[in-house]
Amino acid sequence: MTKKNIRVKLQSGAEVRPIALLVQEASKYDSVIYIQAGGRRVNAKSIMGMMSLGLNTGLELEVSADGKDEEAAVAGIDCFLSGKGA
Repeated sequence: MTKKNIRVKLQSGAEVRPIALLVQEASKYDSVIYIQAGGRRVNAKSIMGMMSLGLNTGLELEVSADGKDEEAAVAGIDCFLSGKGA
């Protein structure tokens, strides 16, 4: 399992489109990916779960992935949330 703490740097925060794009990014990987913030842990491939998390700019969260491409998955999510891949 690979884990990383990430600070959200998306300009548009928790709007629907960035979250949908984040779910698409997570869905590229075979690994099981979870995002945890504010005491909640949701599947990064679930649009409803991600919408409920409230990914506002500046939020500190933990991304964890488990599977054959876990390191690439965490790196991809990190790139997206840091604003480099949005």
